[in-house]
Amino acid sequence: MVHNETEKFIILFKKIYTRDQFYLIHIDRKAKPEITEAIQLFLIQFPNAFLLESMNITSGGFSIVQAELNAMEFLLNASPDWDYFINLSCDDFPLKSQNIIRKFLSENNGKNYLFYYDQKFYRPDTLQRIQNHFTEMAYKISSFIYKREFMKNVIPFIGGKWFLFTRDTCAFLNNNKKVMLFEEFYINTYLPGESFFQTVLMNTDFHDVIVNDDKRAVLEKSLLNKINPDAIINYLRSNNHLFIRKIDGKTDKSVLQYIEENYNTKLPDIDEIERELRINDRQNN
Repeated sequence: MVHNETEKFIILFKKIYTRDQFYLIHIDRKAKPEITEAIQLFLIQFPNAFLLESMNITSGGFSIVQAELNAMEFLLNASPDWDYFINLSCDDFPLKSQNIIRKFLSENNGKNYLFYYDQKFYRPDTLQRIQNHFTEMAYKISSFIYKREFMKNVIPFIGGKWFLFTRDTCAFLNNNKKVMLFEEFYINTYLPGESFFQTVLMNTDFHDVIVNDDKRAVLEKSLLNKINPDAIINYLRSNNHLFIRKIDGKTDKSVLQYIEENYNTKLPDIDEIERELRINDRQNN
């Protein structure tokens, strides 16, 4: 997903590029023409990189979900030779090499990775997002909002925007009639990018193959440059994240050095069950 960060996109792309993977780039239709042109010219040299037809991404709207569904459909039709779909933005940066990421996914083949929470239990403050009818316009969400009932016999879930999905999961999301019912409802919700995929998958047979983790180290940008660098490094060292978000030239040099020095070192062994129990404990508290 690219908006206006040409330089950040190129840095990320070069870092994750290999000849035997597929790269699909969506440029927000609102991006300046010179940004779109620069990225198009850059990608000419990479035969396994493609541009998705641009959509106007409205903050808080369903368009972000639609762009991801369109991307899945594009890649499903483009080739059978891929196993995982990973969504990234220009704020992402890999913590590990593509070989290490590939090894991790091969060893855990069949699992999906995204954060999810029971929305009613853990995030009741966000229920207005799904208990009201919202309309996405070209550049904003309409101020005309009204109450409505949530989907019957469905438990709402919420989480984050970032995920790693198997090919089978992408095919399900694009071809199953049940998913269309969720689309018809969530197209008129607020911030569905943080709840659509969670609610669909947790209310279908896929709930058994979801790991409650999006494999991103996420530190708020406002805090990233204020937290003790040693604490950040210890956090990275004790987890098996594949990507980190929101680092930039202002990030402490010792953190950047740690990331660079450990780029090709193997992931630490993490007990996923124990890790999920810790997450549940934090949620309950």
